[in-house]
Amino acid sequence: MEPGWRWELSAVHHLRLRRHTQDDDTLSPALRLDTFKMAMHSPVPVAELLLRRLEASDGGLDSAELAAELGMEHQAVVGAVKSLQALGEVIEAELRSTKRWELTAEGEEIAREGSHEARVFRSIPPEGLAQSELMRLPSGKVGFSKAMSNKWIRVDKSAADGPRVFRVVDSMEDEVQRRLQLVQGGQAEKLGEKERSELRKRKLLAEVTLKTYWVSKGSAFSTSISKQETELSPEMISSGSWRDRPFKPYNFLAHGVLPDSGHLHPLLKVRSQFRQIFLEMGFTEMPTDNFIESSFWNFDALFQPQQHPARDQHDTFFLRDPAEALQLPMDYVQRVKRTHSQGGYGSQGYKYTWKLDEARKNLLRTHTTSASARALYRLAQKKPFTPVKYFSIDRVFRNETLDATHLAEFHQIEGVVADHGLTLGHLMGILREFFTKLGITQLRFKPAYNPYTEPSMEVFSYHQGLKKWVEVGNSGVFRPEMLLPMGLPENVSVIAWGLSLERPTMIKYGINNIRDLVGHKVNLQMVYDSPLCRLDAEPRPPPTQEAA
Repeated sequence: MEPGWRWELSAVHHLRLRRHTQDDDTLSPALRLDTFKMAMHSPVPVAELLLRRLEASDGGLDSAELAAELGMEHQAVVGAVKSLQALGEVIEAELRSTKRWELTAEGEEIAREGSHEARVFRSIPPEGLAQSELMRLPSGKVGFSKAMSNKWIRVDKSAADGPRVFRVVDSMEDEVQRRLQLVQGGQAEKLGEKERSELRKRKLLAEVTLKTYWVSKGSAFSTSISKQETELSPEMISSGSWRDRPFKPYNFLAHGVLPDSGHLHPLLKVRSQFRQIFLEMGFTEMPTDNFIESSFWNFDALFQPQQHPARDQHDTFFLRDPAEALQLPMDYVQRVKRTHSQGGYGSQGYKYTWKLDEARKNLLRTHTTSASARALYRLAQKKPFTPVKYFSIDRVFRNETLDATHLAEFHQIEGVVADHGLTLGHLMGILREFFTKLGITQLRFKPAYNPYTEPSMEVFSYHQGLKKWVEVGNSGVFRPEMLLPMGLPENVSVIAWGLSLERPTMIKYGINNIRDLVGHKVNLQMVYDSPLCRLDAEPRPPPTQEAA
């Protein structure tokens, strides 16, 4: 080989001959040999090459420039940097980010073969070309419009064989190709902002961020790499060899590997928080283990008439098998029948023919108030009466139209307090205490109607994110027509309130579609990543989503 020439590895991993410049004389013969070995796929480690280059350098090395010199992928050099960092103070590496302009795949094609408009111009002979034929060319559609706007070509629509395209100028300069070749040659700074913007709009140019490492010598720099021991073995102790071996220092700040375990669904996390709040307030959990309920306990016991729209099949799931409940407390059933059809306890009733067959129909319960009715009936059988505070959190079912905020099944939270002389004021006070524990302090109460409570109130809270008042629950005082047939004393009042579990969960975790929370479309990674629930803390939804 002639002096002044040497082999090197090109960017496409082929050996090529290049005459070195004056600057290349700074490279030692050993470094040139290392490069040649890399080209010949020698087992010289990248980390060892990096250390040798670093030893010959004055200040440091850029990982991207080193990768280009060695003709290898930048990621391979980055891997060597990280492996050397793990050895201690051998090197120091500073992560740097730089932005640069790169051609897209289409931009590279145009830099090589010319722009679409230039190719269209060159394809038009002196006698012109039929527009239909020109449009069939690979660059026809894009190039035609650009060449027209550049006033390189014109269209003669009066031609006998249809519209025909002719050249307007004898020659043209392909500025698009010239600009892309400048970028390709590393001279993107020669282009103005307007020129770069135009190339970006045409998706020929892209701005990319390149992350590189600036590598310099560390306090324990050495070109020889010795493996650091990670374990102290019995053999090292018995032989005494541990005295001469380097040990890798312990990283006491490193996180251990998380053990494989199950993860609670966000709905269960919020449910646990609500349950804890009720228990802190002295409530007892009611049994709610019967999803299938009779129409009697779900509707009739709550003084809800049998012709009420909520009992229609459009709102309720009725069962075919078993279609009817066989066991009902008949003495209580007769008192409920009399209250509905004839009145009593100071009420005139609904004045209709109450039917036992309708009350026996089985259904999927539409609310957990049926469980409250069962609990209050059991309470009425205990003498003497003892004040109680009950709560329940369980699933209910309704024949709803499915959308982003409604499912056919959801969870209902319910609280019930029974005591002597309870009033609307007691209800409002306990509601304020309950919602304060949830982190909701701004409350408003609005009169409402429920078949089994009188008076009734809807509870609203001011939503800081939505900047408006939103409904957070419903409440009321159970009617005497519901309580007295059970056998409760006349001076006993029962206050109650309820809300859904899904809505606060969606707000808390920033979920705007209930089908992303419950159902077959749930992303299990969401269950894995969801943090613990703190209802008294401000919700922080992800930035790309809005709270429901």
